[in-house]
Formats: sequence, structure tokens, C-alpha cells
Amino acid sequence: MILGPDGRPVNATLPDADIDEIFEGEEFGRQRLSRGLTLRALVPNAITSAALCTGLTGIRFAINGDFERAVLAIILAGILDGIDGRVARLMKAQSRFGAELDSLSDAISFGVAPALILYLWSLQTVPRFGWFAALALAVCCALRLARFNARIDLQEQPHKSAGFLTGVPAPVGAGLAFLPLYLWIASDHNEVFRQPVVVSIWAAGIAFLMISNLATLSWTSLRPRRSVRLELIALFGLVIAALLTEPWLTLVGICAAYLLLMPLGVVRYARVRRLRAAAAERQPGP
Repeated sequence: MILGPDGRPVNATLPDADIDEIFEGEEFGRQRLSRGLTLRALVPNAITSAALCTGLTGIRFAINGDFERAVLAIILAGILDGIDGRVARLMKAQSRFGAELDSLSDAISFGVAPALILYLWSLQTVPRFGWFAALALAVCCALRLARFNARIDLQEQPHKSAGFLTGVPAPVGAGLAFLPLYLWIASDHNEVFRQPVVVSIWAAGIAFLMISNLATLSWTSLRPRRSVRLELIALFGLVIAALLTEPWLTLVGICAAYLLLMPLGVVRYARVRRLRAAAAERQPGP
């Protein structure tokens, strides 16, 4: 038996159109979905879709044994991932749909794709141990993104409110996981860097860093002094030039620099916590 909005039974033999008229305007505990994305939202979501397709294409390159292009595909996906959010904010086109699509794209491009690339490159020589390491990288990336989505509406986020991130971001984690592969390419395929046990331990370590609760630096937490900003501009230009001339050694240097800066993020956040605690103690009680 179907009950109408007034609580009286409705004849179930009525045509669907008549029943729709009876229930017109009633939501019955359901929220109506919007009919589609706005025109402004198409641009950032198209960039996110391009990042997803680029990450998946990296898997195709790895299957064909072209690991250099596979890595470059993941790097390009990371660049696109860094662009889409900024484009959405500039165009004022942020949406829940875009946030969910971005997380799904990140899980595939920076979790599943790097795990498969590393497995096809090195880990498959020890299929059981290597596969678990690849799974750890993919699963931890997905867990990190799930944690991010679960906290997206929370007001109390200590790391975010102080300008820090929680754990290593997914694109950065994918880049760090490829460090043995960078060294292998830069050394003209020296098999020392392709040892599956070493690669497995490294991938598992990066997986742990992605889901860790460590405070890591973000762009907003990097506030260099005015006296060195010109030098930083020059350094950025030199890094770009180095990427064009010696890309693989430069990527190794970037990974090393990020890893060396991680303790700085922990120290800075500890200082912020101490300052917040001191400020809370100075506030008068109720």
C-alpha cells in the first residue's frame, strides 16, 4: 500500500504520472540532486579528469616496459592535480562533486598507478613480498584520502589551522616512492637500485608516511624572510633549468630536500602548539 502526503492510501494501479503528481513537491527524506554541473565547474573537473587519465596512461607505459614515460606520466598527473584546485578557487567553482572526483583521481593516479609501476619494474621478481609492498602503497594512499574526506567538514583541524598538512600528500608520496626508479634511470640502469627487497621496504616506508600523523610543511607554512626571497626566485629558476637538462638527478635532489625538510615541519608545528598552549593559559577563566 502506498500512502499519500495526507496519510491516505493511494491506488497503486494509477499510472506512474498520476502518482508523481500526488507526490510532487514532497521530498520524503530525500534530497534532490542538482541537474548538472555549472559551466564554471567543468574546467577544474576536466583538469582533474585529465590527471586521472594521465595516471592510468602511466600504467600502460609500464606494461610496455617504458618506465621513464610511466614516471613522467605520474609527474604530469601531479602537476595537473596541483592546478585543478587553484583553478576551481580562482573561478569560484568549488563543489563537493569536484572534491570527491579529485580524491578518486588521486587514489588511482598516486596510489594504484605508482604501486603497479613499481611492481612491474622491480617488485614482481619477489611476487609475494613485493605485491604486499605495492598493496601497502595503494591502500595507504586510499586511506589517507578517505581520512581527508572524513575531516573536510570538521572545524577543529589543528594541523590545517596552523598551515600544516597531516602526513605526506598523495602526489608527493608517489614522487618519493619513485626515488629508487629515479636513481636507476640516472645511473644508466644500475641494478643495485632495482633490488626488490630495498624497493619494497622503501615503498612500505612511504606508505606509512602518507597515513602518519606527522605535521608536514605546506605552501602556506613556508614563509621565507624578505631578505632571501630574491634568492629563492633564482633558485626556483635554476631548479627548472636543471629539470630540463638533468631531470632524473634533479628529481633525486628534490626528494632528498623534501625528506630533509620533514623534521623542520615537525619542529615548527611543535613550536606552534607551545605558543597556542601558552596563549590558552593566559586567557582568563569563565
